[in-house]
Amino acid sequence: MSSTNSKQESKPSKRPAKKNYTPFIAIAIIIFIVMVTGAGLGFLTASIHTAPGLSGEFRPAASSQMFDVNGKLITTIHSVENRIPVSLSKIPKNLQSAFLAAEDIRFYQHSGIDVRAIGRAVLSNILDRGVSEGGSTITQQLAKNALLTQERTLKRKIQEAVLSLQIERQYSKQEIFEMYLNQIYFGAGAYGVQAAAQVYFGKNVEDLSLGECALLAGIPKSPNYYSPLNNIKVAKERQMIVLDQMVKYGFIDSTTAGKAAKAEIKLAAKSGDPSGVGAYFIDYITQILIDKYGADAVYKDGLKIYTTLDIDLQKTAEKVMTQLPTTGQIKGVKQPQGALVCIDPHTGYIKAMVGGRGGDQFNRAVLAERQPGSAFKPFVYLAAVENGMTAASIVDDKKITYAGGWTPLNYDHKFRGPVPLRTALELSLNGVAVQLAQQVGPDKALYLAQQMGISTLVMQGSVNDRNLAMSLGGLTRGVTPLEIASAYGVLANQGVRMEPTAIVKVVGRNGQVLEENKPQGKAVINERSAYLLTDMMKGVLQRGTGTGANIGRPAAGKTGTTSDYNDAWFIGYTPDLVTAVWMGNDNNEYLDGITGGTIPATIWQEFMSAAVAKMPWRDFPRPSGFVTATVSTKDGLLAKDPKDKDARTELFISGTQPNKISTYDPKKEKKPGEKDLPDSKSDPAKADEKLPPPPPRGDTTAPIPPPPPPDKPVSAKPGT
Repeated sequence: MSSTNSKQESKPSKRPAKKNYTPFIAIAIIIFIVMVTGAGLGFLTASIHTAPGLSGEFRPAASSQMFDVNGKLITTIHSVENRIPVSLSKIPKNLQSAFLAAEDIRFYQHSGIDVRAIGRAVLSNILDRGVSEGGSTITQQLAKNALLTQERTLKRKIQEAVLSLQIERQYSKQEIFEMYLNQIYFGAGAYGVQAAAQVYFGKNVEDLSLGECALLAGIPKSPNYYSPLNNIKVAKERQMIVLDQMVKYGFIDSTTAGKAAKAEIKLAAKSGDPSGVGAYFIDYITQILIDKYGADAVYKDGLKIYTTLDIDLQKTAEKVMTQLPTTGQIKGVKQPQGALVCIDPHTGYIKAMVGGRGGDQFNRAVLAERQPGSAFKPFVYLAAVENGMTAASIVDDKKITYAGGWTPLNYDHKFRGPVPLRTALELSLNGVAVQLAQQVGPDKALYLAQQMGISTLVMQGSVNDRNLAMSLGGLTRGVTPLEIASAYGVLANQGVRMEPTAIVKVVGRNGQVLEENKPQGKAVINERSAYLLTDMMKGVLQRGTGTGANIGRPAAGKTGTTSDYNDAWFIGYTPDLVTAVWMGNDNNEYLDGITGGTIPATIWQEFMSAAVAKMPWRDFPRPSGFVTATVSTKDGLLAKDPKDKDARTELFISGTQPNKISTYDPKKEKKPGEKDLPDSKSDPAKADEKLPPPPPRGDTTAPIPPPPPPDKPVSAKPGT
């Protein structure tokens, strides 16, 4: 028994009792829950802490707008985002209602996160019925678009929710809605409702119809797919859905929705630029603003730039410049090139600017320094007038050899003998211009040119412009079309210089005026001298080298052609506009015999005829202090017989008119053939065709003398 009992007692030792693991499992579960919860809270905390904060106000990048002098939009300047912010008050109620119906009908009731909308969206997805209303609120979309990335992660969704609650606490519903409508992307590079209205419909947002509002509100769901520029059919289908939503929520009735759906949608051209003109001018303005305010301000701060450009004149300028012939290309750019710049001489406002043709960035109207040829002669004649000479003063057009063996020749190698200054200017006689420069001194003409706006003259150094060659436009650097147009404008504006101006006003994003440029003039030459020279230059268009530029109303101007046919100019003006036209090859090659009196004069004539067509006819205002006298064109003295064929009634600044009777005796005049005279084969329009090479440039590094007084006669006497 005892052994049996001992065996029985030993069995339990072979079967150990079962252990209770329940406490361990519970502990493990608790630890896991704590770890997950901790990790979740850590992730949530990290997501919240790494979310961008709301500092001050939302300020998304906004495009700048450029307007012409009449308030017409020229272009929109933007880098990555084309955005033009507008206030909620300017956004039509129909557009606001369309967005509320399509995106967030409970916007004015929720606090940034709409639990009901989220539940409805989840249920809709479960039942696979499609989503007619998204779960994200307008506030959430604003947070995502303005402050977050577009990645679809839990972290981003948490940050979106947190930021939405913060936005709702910091801003009113109206402010949030306005920011959203200015932030949302519409495709085609357009951000915000104003940019979208211009890109898709070519109009401002306040001018949108109901149908356009509904179509626009449907685009952000999928900007590329629903873009009417890409697929008008699906865009219209999406428009109908939005209209139905508006009917559903009571914004409009079904009849109104039906009419809006049937209304024709007129889309703008695919280009975001409504005018498509003024590329060189736009670049010119943009660079000025970048230099002044920085690139970020121009491309992102939503500036409103009011310029001096007149879009209608600009279109005319670009049209007439298409007349330039094409003889070749340089780096893909057509040659010869050309430039046109038109200025209001009374304000300095640049009304039109063409800096070339082609897609290059080089604005020849502003940057190209080219030899002016005979277009520089008016400064020499002005110096002569300021020295007391008159339009009737006689200069002997004869062969003269100057130091270095330089002999200026006229275009036809003929000399006219004694000629009045008026005739010499009309026919662009080279020998006379050089004689005038020698008589008054090169410094006088150069000083006047500088005073009138030419900044490129070289006055010091071993190679400079203080020589007789400058009288024929042989300059060290040359002139730009903008500056020579401005300088001629002094003549049109009675001796008063107006600085060329391209910007009238710049307004900041919040309406503050950053700059405003009001015309300010400075009298730089005597008004009587300016008028007398203008009167002489009128003859260039009537009888001289510029007859191809005659527009049938008072106008003055001058042709210019360089000796090697590299540059051809016509610069002229009416009482209200001054325009310079230049053409030449970028590499300074030969222009195939083109002169300033041909293509440039024709372009000027066509442009100015259109430019002044709607302006009242008027002549240049004559200041007081003028008298007339009938003089002999042979010696400039008072004509014996006013009916004589050589007599001419001439205009004089009072005190400069001759007081002696002409002593000219026609019997003593040489017979034709004894000296070179103009013949029937001479063409005044080609008077600039062949200028002589300039004389050698000597070292004239001596100190520049002070400029001579502009109004006192020096050496000339009346009638000489």
